[in-house]
Amino acid sequence: MHDIWNPWHGCVKCSEGCENCYMFYLDQMRGEDGSRIYRTKGGFDYPIQRDRRGNYKIQSGETIRVCMTSDFFLEQADQWRDEAWEMMRQRRDVLFFLLTKRPQRVFNCLPQDWGDGWENIFFNVTCENQKRAEQRMPLLMELPFRHKGVMCAPLLGPVSLERWLKTGKIEQVSSGGENYGGARPCRFEWVQSLRRQCEHENVTFSFIETGTVFIKDNKRYHIPSKQLQSRMAYKSGMNYLGKPMLVKFVDSWGLPVPREDLYTPFFRESCGTCGSRIICNGCSNCGKCQKAK
Repeated sequence: MHDIWNPWHGCVKCSEGCENCYMFYLDQMRGEDGSRIYRTKGGFDYPIQRDRRGNYKIQSGETIRVCMTSDFFLEQADQWRDEAWEMMRQRRDVLFFLLTKRPQRVFNCLPQDWGDGWENIFFNVTCENQKRAEQRMPLLMELPFRHKGVMCAPLLGPVSLERWLKTGKIEQVSSGGENYGGARPCRFEWVQSLRRQCEHENVTFSFIETGTVFIKDNKRYHIPSKQLQSRMAYKSGMNYLGKPMLVKFVDSWGLPVPREDLYTPFFRESCGTCGSRIICNGCSNCGKCQKAK
């Protein structure tokens, strides 16, 4: 996918949300071991790769999700992280979405010139239940990042974020159910609660997908298709567009990138009923949606 950068692959499970990790499941399906951690070959330098015309493959203004098959702050990746930071420093015209379950490691893993944070980094922590919210949210509040968000996925129980949302430091909350082997149920009332909390503080909320096992009005639904999960999440009406996240993109000279030069996401007609639409980087023309018809 054009909006994902995996500089390394493989991880170490560290909390309840990791129990049925999709990466471990998909690796097992391919006969691989998800606990084997390695630097990727063709994709490590993706942010600075160029096409045949000499243009960056990632356009100015795009949002790139980092380490979706690992954790950017994984201890075993300490040897590669400085190079990854350097590429993000070079591409100050791109927003990098960082997500971690290890906020306790973050401060000691930041570049020396970090200051109060880089404008092009959107830092998120995972809060799959209230226990992890109580553990990770205070750290998120204290860490020096200019843009902060929360991922409640897989959503394994009710989560209250109210006292942290009130600070005005959280710009986005996303949630979704669990998938693949051993998927635990996601209850609609948990999602509704998060939506109400975000709407009250005018924070963008995205209900990405129901998960394989979804409970609504005490009825249990089995939804193996991820596309159907996404459509059902959209149709639930839970998505809420709050105050916009304003990112000041600059070029390699430190000059503002003109608005007309920023990436404009392309969406297909089918994207209109996708739960991720309001936080999506746009269609990559991979053809999967056409094959699924």
